[in-house]
Amino acid sequence: MLINKIFNNQFLFSELVKRDFKKKYKRTILGIFWSIISPLLMLCIMATIFGHFFSRDIPHYISYLFSGLIVFNYYAESTNEGMNALMGNAKIFSKINVPKYLFLFSKNVSALINFGIILVIYFCFIAVDGVVFTWNFLLLIYPIICLVFINLGVGLILSALYIFFRDIQYLYSLFTRVIMYGSAIFYSIDILPQHLQALFYCNPIFVCITYFRSIVLHNAVPDLRLHLLLAGYALILFGIGCWVYKKYNYKFLYYV
Repeated sequence: MLINKIFNNQFLFSELVKRDFKKKYKRTILGIFWSIISPLLMLCIMATIFGHFFSRDIPHYISYLFSGLIVFNYYAESTNEGMNALMGNAKIFSKINVPKYLFLFSKNVSALINFGIILVIYFCFIAVDGVVFTWNFLLLIYPIICLVFINLGVGLILSALYIFFRDIQYLYSLFTRVIMYGSAIFYSIDILPQHLQALFYCNPIFVCITYFRSIVLHNAVPDLRLHLLLAGYALILFGIGCWVYKKYNYKFLYYV
């Protein structure tokens, strides 16, 4: 049903994706290169600040840091852009009867394109860092797919809440910071007590980052529990997002 509606509105969907991607870099000098420069600058800053404290205990520390940053940045960009997907297109769906989730999905595709660009830079970087490429790298498609559904689910929830409660943008900004510090981007949870380490697995972004690092830095396929946990987060969050959207869909027009 969902795929059929997207297929029936494929022209509108493709135009929304093009518009969102072009709009992001409109009137900028560097344009799409900001997708590369921004995470690289953040990488340099975090490596300079935290490298002195954690690099001695973590092999390939810059690659370790980069692995966490690209996953978190994709999540943050996708969900923050998705939050305003409905409000930003209210003038369209209030006049034309189109599936409203297309606006959210187009934002996610735009974020996914940016993620793909920086992922190429990431692979070049880890190659220079001496990380050996193996066939296990093909398994990275699994956490990426799960992350796409996590982002869609969170985006559906946020976009619906943002229509009714504008304060959600400020609350989510604080929540995103908690997610960042709770994703062990620049440190290892091995320095923490065992009972605290278990709490990190309540964070789906940390689980996704852990999967990335296991494949890339340790050449090890994560165990079945990590696969199931990541899939569980993806299905639950996407399911909740669809439920929220379906439940409040008819009310959106009254609040925009």
